[in-house]
Amino acid sequence: MDGQAKQLADLLDRTAAVAQTVGRSDLVSRVELARDRVLDPRRRIVVVGPLKQGKSQFVNSLLNLNVCSVGDDETTAIPTVVQNSEESTAQLVLADPGNDPVRVDVPLDELQTITPASPRAQGREVLRLEVNVPSPLLADGLVLVDTPGVGGHGNPHAAATLGLIPSADAVLVVSDASREFTEPEIAFLRQVLGLCPSVAVLVTKTDLYPHWRQIVEANRGHLQREGLDVPMIALSSLLRSHALRLNDDELNTESGFPDLYAFLRDQVVSTADATTRAAVSLDIRSVTEHLTLAMGSELAALRDPERAAAAVAGLQRAKSAAEELHKKTSQWQQTLSDGITDLASDIDHDLRDRLRRVTREAEETVDEGDPGSDWLELGEWLEEQIAASVGDNFVWAHERALWLSELVAEHFAAAGAVALPDLDLGDLENVLDPVASLADLETGKTGITQKVLVGMRGSYGGVLMFGLITTFVGLSLLNPISIGAGVLLGTKAYKEDKENRVKSRRAEAKMAIRRFTDDVSFQVGKESKDRLRLIQRVLRDHFTSIAEQTLRSLNDSLKAAQEAANVETTERASRIAHLDREMKVVAELNERASALVPSDDSVQ
Repeated sequence: MDGQAKQLADLLDRTAAVAQTVGRSDLVSRVELARDRVLDPRRRIVVVGPLKQGKSQFVNSLLNLNVCSVGDDETTAIPTVVQNSEESTAQLVLADPGNDPVRVDVPLDELQTITPASPRAQGREVLRLEVNVPSPLLADGLVLVDTPGVGGHGNPHAAATLGLIPSADAVLVVSDASREFTEPEIAFLRQVLGLCPSVAVLVTKTDLYPHWRQIVEANRGHLQREGLDVPMIALSSLLRSHALRLNDDELNTESGFPDLYAFLRDQVVSTADATTRAAVSLDIRSVTEHLTLAMGSELAALRDPERAAAAVAGLQRAKSAAEELHKKTSQWQQTLSDGITDLASDIDHDLRDRLRRVTREAEETVDEGDPGSDWLELGEWLEEQIAASVGDNFVWAHERALWLSELVAEHFAAAGAVALPDLDLGDLENVLDPVASLADLETGKTGITQKVLVGMRGSYGGVLMFGLITTFVGLSLLNPISIGAGVLLGTKAYKEDKENRVKSRRAEAKMAIRRFTDDVSFQVGKESKDRLRLIQRVLRDHFTSIAEQTLRSLNDSLKAAQEAANVETTERASRIAHLDREMKVVAELNERASALVPSDDSVQ
């Protein structure tokens, strides 16, 4: 346990002890949850990027371990979670609808061969691969998540990868030094920034490309023009591996990994520590406000019995307001219900609108030429655009959910410091499942035999008709005129057949595009509604707990103030002295909690 964690844990323990002495088990439970978060040092680092950019090799080099599949023909197909452990073990986590996920042990020598179709999956859907290894880097609390590559024709993982990002403490976006950023990479990076503020771009494979410095500068220019403020770090996993093997500090510096460590230390760990301090400060201040309300009301009534009646009247009014917060018809629940309904409607409309625009643009492209000749390129473009649309919709929905939680929290402003619920549903399984790929389409290429047959079918009538006509002037059935007419009509028939085939392929292509976008809309729409229902439950349970705590505090305060009027004189002085001591302890805890964060960052 580091120094900060011990300091915060001790502060929370003292707060829980005070809450326990006044019988507030609900506040004790809240403090214990905060203590568990403090004692959990894990920081999730999610590694994302396009296919074949060196993500898995980077993770292996960072840990100096072979835990992820690497090779020209190897591609990470399932998320791989790597965390610290005293012993090296691995487990495949499988979906079991309606029950907790199933875990299957995997031998370490099979890590490089695990795929969604692995026999160890037993035909179930593979959710993730968890690898536990002893590592000095991971021992500091880091958890690395290697994700499937995004982008590429037929690749379904972009939207699923976005589902992992909201719960991440930092995201490393990997792009190799072979070329500048592409438009889909910029769009994906923008989506990542909308879900996690701690992001760095890693330019990998600098050992393979002598011009990597020009690529880095060009990429910085792209980010500046797009208004994206993201640190960029050039790395070579190969140089890092050589440096570790040779124990060469100079080579390690050249690999770029020390710059990455600086980013993790300054931007991830420090930011996470500040966030933890702010959360603990808010929890302690909220608990001390509840404790102060009960003890302060009783203390005021003991010191001045004549003013106790006025204090009781004020508490009764506050209790009535708290009871309204707790009722099913309370305003905050109505705001939450209306907000979720509006949010579901807006998200569905936004998704349909984005997919409709993509569909129209694809159909216009189909009308401009023969879709059979460039169907693969069109399919790749379509899937990239749909992945970007789904991602943008997911990011927008996440931002709107955060806005809704803040809107509901405003109803509790009078109750003191209110913590917002955690909406980073990183453990949500099956978020944004991939859908089927775009259907295949005939290329439209015809062989010589087929062309001849089409021409002969068209020319037959011309030869026969003009041949019969020319027989009246003494010519044979086959003559230059009838043959020429056959050639002309055969050519015309071939062109018409070709045009009809193109029109047929265009119709089939449009139908395939619409089916594909309909499948996406159906699947993503269902999952968006499921996620919104989970968000609604999280918000409902969180704010119901706050309402219950507030109501109990007011009830206890009202009861204490009423009973104080009946306390005997001999007991009054002793009780006042006891409450004075407890109030000083609570005030000290509140001051120490406020000192954990700068006043400008305190959550009001």
